Amino acid sequence: MVGQDEERRPAAATLEDPKVRQNRLRAQVEIIRVALPDAVAYSGKSDDPGDTEYIYRRGVLLVRDTDLPRVRDALGDRSDAVADSIIGGVTAYHPPGGNVQAALTVLDARLGVGVATPDHVLWITPASCCPATEPLPPGGQDPDPGISTDPDCTGEGVRVCVVDTGLDLGLVALQPWLQGVTGDPEVVNPAALGHYTGHGTFVAGVVRAMAPKAEVIVKGFLPNGGAVYESAIAAKLDSAMDEMPDIISLSAGCTTRYNLNLMGFEVFYENRLRFYKGTVLVAAAGNDGNRGPFWPATFPWTISVGALDQTGVRANFSNFGSWVDVYARGVDMVNAYPVGTYAYTEPPNVGLTFTSAGLASWSGTSFATPLVAGLIAARMSKTGESAQHAAEALLRIANRQARALVGPVLEPGDGCPPEGGCGCGCCAGAAGDTPS
Repeated sequence: MVGQDEERRPAAATLEDPKVRQNRLRAQVEIIRVALPDAVAYSGKSDDPGDTEYIYRRGVLLVRDTDLPRVRDALGDRSDAVADSIIGGVTAYHPPGGNVQAALTVLDARLGVGVATPDHVLWITPASCCPATEPLPPGGQDPDPGISTDPDCTGEGVRVCVVDTGLDLGLVALQPWLQGVTGDPEVVNPAALGHYTGHGTFVAGVVRAMAPKAEVIVKGFLPNGGAVYESAIAAKLDSAMDEMPDIISLSAGCTTRYNLNLMGFEVFYENRLRFYKGTVLVAAAGNDGNRGPFWPATFPWTISVGALDQTGVRANFSNFGSWVDVYARGVDMVNAYPVGTYAYTEPPNVGLTFTSAGLASWSGTSFATPLVAGLIAARMSKTGESAQHAAEALLRIANRQARALVGPVLEPGDGCPPEGGCGCGCCAGAAGDTPS
């Protein structure tokens, strides 16, 4: 039974009303503040958390190592305090007095905008800092999209690293398509499932639905209310490269000061990722329902993924724009969800509960992202391409399937090219293809 009233079953909330978005943002800012006590919500409009433009770490700036001496000089910092190295090339610097906004104002004027940036907070892809919906009853007993049965496109031999909340080991034992998935254990309280509990396992399940034999490793880098400081996740991504993944699936991101890029991720790419030929980072475009940008998905070296609803229309919550590479289904996805009880905190379901038996329906670009990651893995196992080449081929397919008022589109099954051709529109032999 769902809740106390059989006439009131949980339903997806509409995100079109600006007041709904503001209320969700207020609630999520509070969740982040509890999880990350030094987190500060910034808005140039008001003190209302509902107007938050970005969230950052109190008392910390990110500065490239090569710029640190002139940053200190510009701020009159004569101390000999040692700054905290994050990854090779970028440092977490504590400005004199600890006032990040005041220090940035001085540095903007003296050295130029972007020489130093806040240590931004990234969160699981938001509809104003949340997944697009809270988890809902699944309405069935099987994953949707269903588990691929194509014997040639299983993802076998492909390693996918899911950067998320961690892995519910109980679900791995319960759901057959999760067998063999490994990763950092997530703490699950069945009596009171948290707002993001099971997110990483759900994402891993979507990858496995598209590529049932892919090796999936879930990294628990976002255990704190679904949020993490840029400095922390950049360092952890750097260490994740030690796993030698073919594909990294990241369903988190953020908005930033002046919409500038994330310095920690930029340095991670410059100093680490770009040297791993063939590896791709697939990132969620975010669920704010606007043109973004949303980082790190906006970087040109990521595969950025927006969401479609079940009719193939762009989901009303999905970010969009020329920086989004591809759209895939991200609405009413059904996959593995922790066994236990979830209490709703958002309208229209406040006061209701959902008791899960191991499945849920969930929506967001969070879940369109692993669908695309899984399609890349599926293609790789048939064609022998690297992840980079498989992703490029799939993007060519997506562009051929582009829809007006949407953009490039991939569907479940697109990861397996037709017999006799590459399926990318760039070679002869595939149905409908002509030599280029």
